[in-house]
Amino acid sequence: MTEDDFLRAYDPAAFPRPALTVDLVLMGLRAGRPAVLLTQRTQHPHAGRWALPGSFVRPDETLDGAAERVLREKAGFAPAAVADTHREQLYTFGALDRDPRMRIVTVAYLALMPEAAFARSLAQEAGLSAALLAVPWAGEAGGPVAAFAPGDPDRATPLRLAFDHAAILALAVQRMRGKLDYSDVAFALLPEAFTLRQLQDVHEAILGTALNKPAFRRRMLDRGWLVPTGTRVAGTSFRPAELYRFQKPL
Repeated sequence: MTEDDFLRAYDPAAFPRPALTVDLVLMGLRAGRPAVLLTQRTQHPHAGRWALPGSFVRPDETLDGAAERVLREKAGFAPAAVADTHREQLYTFGALDRDPRMRIVTVAYLALMPEAAFARSLAQEAGLSAALLAVPWAGEAGGPVAAFAPGDPDRATPLRLAFDHAAILALAVQRMRGKLDYSDVAFALLPEAFTLRQLQDVHEAILGTALNKPAFRRRMLDRGWLVPTGTRVAGTSFRPAELYRFQKPL
């Protein structure tokens, strides 16, 4: 039998096939804290709970293609903005009981958004809401995280999350903290031109701890990733801060 003969005779239904989805952690900063965009489910299962924007993967699209479609259709991203968004596969979640409907495996993506893009998605997409993340563990220890509505400053009532989305959020925070010091992820949360204070604010928000200002600035400048723009912040009554842009050495 040739391979062509084998493929013609092959029965695709010979083995059970789980469904495949993508879920996106659309992360930015809000009020100096890590925040994500969530949608409240209106249908069962888990009606009324909060979920990451996601979708079933269509038979004719790749995983990255499905993630890009979610950015366009559920987060209101224009095609050019989709291309410019820092996006990476986070992890594949395949617990047998993660979805009560059937066996569904999801590939989670981490998508990082500057504050302006985060606010734009909130304004354009009525189905999305911001949730602030509370991380009770230090460093890269890992563990559960909780999500709270911005209108709950005392963090009295955590949002009820659907499926295993709390675990996905926890891993996203752990990934961010693990990559913060050696990759460009912090810069994906900043505008194209930024101050050293803004860069430190991003690091402190993700790490959940204050950093020594002189030591942080020395480390960032010595790394060689920051290029002065030659301009300074406008409209300040004190000495305006210098603006930088990110450029990773080749």
